[in-house]
Amino acid sequence: MSVADPVLQADQRARVAPLAALDDDVRSRLLGGAHHDPHSVLGAHPLRDGLAVRCLRPHALAVSVVIGTCLWELRDEGDGLFGGRIPGQGFAPYRLRVTYPEAVTETDDPYAFPPTLGELDLHLISEGRHEELWTALGSRVLECRGVPGTRFTVWAPNARGVRVRGDFNHWDGTSLPMRSLGSSGVWELFVPEVGPGAQYKYELTGPDGARFDRADPMARSTEAPPATASVVAESHYTWGDEKWLRERADRPAHATPMSVYEVHLGSWRPGATYRSLAHELTEYVSELGFTHVELMPVAEHPFGGSWGYQVTGFYAPTARLGTPDDFKYLVDTLHQAGIGVILDWVPAHFPRDEWALAQFDGRPLYEPQDPQRAAHPDWGTLVFDYGRKEVRNFLVANALYWCEEFHIDGLRVDAVASMLYLDYSREDGQWSPNRFGGRENLDAVSFLQEMNATLYRRVPGVVTIAEESTAWNGVTRATHDIGPDGFGGLGFGLKWNMGWMHDSLDYMAHEPVHRKYHHNEMTFSMVYAYSENFVLPISHDEVVHGKKALVSKMPGDWWQQRANHRAYLGYMWAHPGKKLLFMGQEFAQGAEWEEEEGPQWWVLDEKHPAGGDHRGVQRLVGDLNRLYGSHPALWEQDTSPDGFVWSEADAAEDNVFAFVRKAADGSPLLAVVNFAPVVRHDYRLGVPLTAAGEWQEILNTDATRYGGSDVRNTGPLPLEPEPRGGFPASLTLRLPPLAAIWLTPVRET
Repeated sequence: MSVADPVLQADQRARVAPLAALDDDVRSRLLGGAHHDPHSVLGAHPLRDGLAVRCLRPHALAVSVVIGTCLWELRDEGDGLFGGRIPGQGFAPYRLRVTYPEAVTETDDPYAFPPTLGELDLHLISEGRHEELWTALGSRVLECRGVPGTRFTVWAPNARGVRVRGDFNHWDGTSLPMRSLGSSGVWELFVPEVGPGAQYKYELTGPDGARFDRADPMARSTEAPPATASVVAESHYTWGDEKWLRERADRPAHATPMSVYEVHLGSWRPGATYRSLAHELTEYVSELGFTHVELMPVAEHPFGGSWGYQVTGFYAPTARLGTPDDFKYLVDTLHQAGIGVILDWVPAHFPRDEWALAQFDGRPLYEPQDPQRAAHPDWGTLVFDYGRKEVRNFLVANALYWCEEFHIDGLRVDAVASMLYLDYSREDGQWSPNRFGGRENLDAVSFLQEMNATLYRRVPGVVTIAEESTAWNGVTRATHDIGPDGFGGLGFGLKWNMGWMHDSLDYMAHEPVHRKYHHNEMTFSMVYAYSENFVLPISHDEVVHGKKALVSKMPGDWWQQRANHRAYLGYMWAHPGKKLLFMGQEFAQGAEWEEEEGPQWWVLDEKHPAGGDHRGVQRLVGDLNRLYGSHPALWEQDTSPDGFVWSEADAAEDNVFAFVRKAADGSPLLAVVNFAPVVRHDYRLGVPLTAAGEWQEILNTDATRYGGSDVRNTGPLPLEPEPRGGFPASLTLRLPPLAAIWLTPVRET
């Protein structure tokens, strides 16, 4: 702060005696940013006959020590160093008055304060077991000895020195070298009067003496890209979702309805902010009846075209859309409307940007030492070193951070398969087997188990979801449950069913006349349906890069494409497994998604040539969600074979599939899908005997309100005692073209 020069009595001004000259090596390391303990040189140190004070203030004209009403002018030692011996003075609180060409400032001396990080924190960091790592590392606003300021702490074990530079010291780190806290590899400095909003970076001196800047790996806020500075953050948010969190623990994900709307926040409404999205997105998702939203990664990332999957700020919500408290407001608003929030999380890799994690302290730190093993061949990025305890701690704590600090209800873990296999996307000679001679990445397996076990232990009601594209045994098995392969389960709550997605979309892409040759692609999913706890994903990955939007994958003219689209959604919502649909597919957007543009909302305009068609599909999704949530048969036994039985699995010539879903109390729902473009009259299908003698159609994707031809089964349908398909009774139905219908006993509607 700038101050006016006070009027002091002549006897209150004193020029101090000189200190002994610094050793050349000490001076060189201090000025060069390579001193491990600057507090041993700078600050105040008691002498037998007084007090030694030394400070480092580049560009200053003069520096004085203020003790009470006395002003002691330090001697200029050159290169920004000022020091002196204050006679007869024991240690007392003091401040530094610094005269610059343009101003005079007075401030507390950073080197007058003890370490602000406790021994327990350092012990847990060294052990790789600090589950609240974000409270120990990074920048944190606090008071030390009654003085407000910010503590800076960073893990950089290979660095010869670390300095803080920011907008509070004109981006010149010379005056703020940090101290090393022993073998922990942590560097620390408390800087008085630095508060929320301050921008900073760390200036590191590597093992080879090179100096370079790095953003804070633990920063909880950042500048908006393309700027790369870290920002000191302090939350003042007051949550209002206590009821949601309290009840969440009583709703196990595998036994509750889960219909997920996947969103890319930056393009859902281009130009929107976390706070504006809080209201628009919540209203939209509520109207359509989705139980959850899944947000593509919001952690800070430099390149928007990566969609958030190349993260540089693992602890910071992207500043593109607002502050961390603004993001909390979004989550809170969704929760208060009864909508869960799943966040895409990316522990599989990180980009090579030289200002971020890559070779953070001059050597590989977050990535493996072996360059071949560190490189991710698919994305040009770097793989985390899951075998290093501090790196595992960084990631496990990060998972906890999002769930505990931002009340996130679940993490969808990206690219799990790339973590599990040492030979993932690698040719022979490009990888080395594990200690047992296998291709499994044992360190990654252990990390995923630790992450899941820790998260489920600490966060009641949370769910983790794996995007795992192989047949790894036990993705959703408990970590303590050892399988035939000798591994415990990975401990995830749910897994994306990539096999169902690929097979069903391949079937749908065929013209109906050819579908009979691919019938097994739709029935095969039930062979393994209970091997894991599954989510059925139609995600962003399926509607980009030439793969076409969902409706555009369908064959036929525009009417047939929409009919196929509606039938597919009716089949998907009835099939065992939780549901996930990417934005734009809920109203049959015809174009691929582009992050610069987002959903093509204008096609819903009634003035658009097909506006009513798109609105019909949107209405269908809303009805699917509402019926899904209100009929336990569709979700209560998702993970049990008792909840599903085929009524017709072999009608390949007809392109017809029919199955019965059952709730825990046996209440049935019959789902029938006709993937042929013709009406099938008097189609008999087996159903369970029920007390009611009649069934009723509760959903028909061919209804006029959805844009269909309105071939319906009107009125109650009598249950006939004629056995069929292993059932003791049957129904005679009229199957609409390219459509799905759902039926239940009349008493259940």
